[in-house]
Amino acid sequence: MNSSRQPAARPGARGTERSSARRADLIAIGRRLFADTSYDALSMDDIARQAHVAKGLIYYYFHSKRGYYLAITEDSVAGLVTLAASEGELPPVDRVHRTIDSYLRYAEHNQAAYRAIVSGGIGFDAEVHAIRDGVREAIVATVAEGAYGRTDIAPLARMGLLAWVCSVEGAALAWIDRGELPRATMRALLVKTLGGAMRAIEELDPAYPAPAPARRDR
Repeated sequence: MNSSRQPAARPGARGTERSSARRADLIAIGRRLFADTSYDALSMDDIARQAHVAKGLIYYYFHSKRGYYLAITEDSVAGLVTLAASEGELPPVDRVHRTIDSYLRYAEHNQAAYRAIVSGGIGFDAEVHAIRDGVREAIVATVAEGAYGRTDIAPLARMGLLAWVCSVEGAALAWIDRGELPRATMRALLVKTLGGAMRAIEELDPAYPAPAPARRDR
C-alpha cells in the first residue's frame, strides 16, 4: 500500500481564498468610486453598474451600502500611517515627516473619504468615529515614538500631541478645499506647528523636552 500520498487540500480553502480576493477587488473598486464622490451621491445601482458586477454580489459580501462603505473606509485608512511607522531604519524626525506626508497624500487623493472620516461619516456614525479615533491614536503614537522614544507618554504630553493632530484635520480640510499650497509646503507648515506644540509640552512638563529639531535655536 502506498503511504506517500499527498495530503488533500483543506475543504473550502481555495473557495475562501477566492472569496477573500473577490472581496478585496470590490473594496478596491469602491475606493475608486468613493474617492471623490460622496456617500449619498452613489446608489447601490450606480455602484454595481460602475463596478460591472451584480448588485447582489455587493450585498452578499457587505450586507448593505453602509457596510460596503465602512469596509472601504477601514481599508482606505489602514495604510494611512503604517508606512511611516514601519520605516524603522529611518531617523525619528524622518519618520515624523513621512507620517505627515502620508496623511496629506491620503487627504489629497481621497478627498470624499477623508471628509467623511474627519466629519464623522454618515450622520453621527459611531463606527466611522472609531476609525477616525484610531487614525488619531496611530499618529500620536508615531510622533511620540519619534519625539520621545516611546508611546506610553503622560496625559499632558498625549493631549498636546492630540490637540495638534486635531488641528491638522481642520487644516487639511481647508487645504484640499482651497488647493492654494503644494503638499511639500503644507507638510513643512505642519512640521513647524508640531514643533510649537512640543515646546509648549516641554514648558508645562519638563519631563518631555522638545527634540532638538523643534527648538527655536536651530
